[in-house]
Amino acid sequence: MAFETILLEKKEQVGLITLNRPQKFNTFSTQMAEELNATLRQLDEDTEVRVVIIKGAGKAFSTGIDVSEFHGKTPSEYHRWLTLMDQMHFTIASIGKPVIAMVHGYAVANGAGLVAAADFAIVAEGTQIGTTAINVGLLCTGPIIPMSYGLGKKKTLEMLLSGDMIDAREAERLGLVNKVVPAEKLEEETFAFAQKLIAKSPVAIEIGKKFYYQMIDMPFRQRFVLNSEIMARLCITEDAQEGVKAFIEKRKPVWKGK
Repeated sequence: MAFETILLEKKEQVGLITLNRPQKFNTFSTQMAEELNATLRQLDEDTEVRVVIIKGAGKAFSTGIDVSEFHGKTPSEYHRWLTLMDQMHFTIASIGKPVIAMVHGYAVANGAGLVAAADFAIVAEGTQIGTTAINVGLLCTGPIIPMSYGLGKKKTLEMLLSGDMIDAREAERLGLVNKVVPAEKLEEETFAFAQKLIAKSPVAIEIGKKFYYQMIDMPFRQRFVLNSEIMARLCITEDAQEGVKAFIEKRKPVWKGK
């Protein structure tokens, strides 16, 4: 499938998605939102790909939604448009492969939402992150949802209602990103993190990711019911049997993905 706003490459079992609207700072048009979701689903079905990385072309990761599409919609049209802009959260959560955001420059509004939607984020020093829609009389209610899981009430409301930007180091301190690295090492460090995941059992990675996204919607006791079900299923996989055997024999496991 050919895409116009997305570049797609495969490197070392990694599917690399590049948001490719650099002249618009990779703002989300309707087309780019549709193509991002389609690309993610395509890579999830690709048996050669183990991890997905998303990056932005040009000077920024993404600076939000393309405001040229804002005016002239009916309430139902706004609803469909905004639902599409938020679809990436559900797509990333539903696919079995880990998604890493490789972030530089600016990640603002829906760009910050994509950082939050990703399973992991490696960020260049100096990157600015913000949920800034309040500054134009709107709200980043979509992006703030995944952010709120770790931020707590007061910081969530500050991000949502102040419109202030935070830098990469503050985002790391708050738990919004995994690691901050020198800009010149961003790609190297992101691919190194991807290889760390690729070295693990593909079965355990997929089951672990699915467990997380099921678990976060459950009450406390139900999480442990799910835990028992998941672990019982995982224990009988070939990879789990191989992993324990390799540990006992003091050797590296050979994963089969079964």
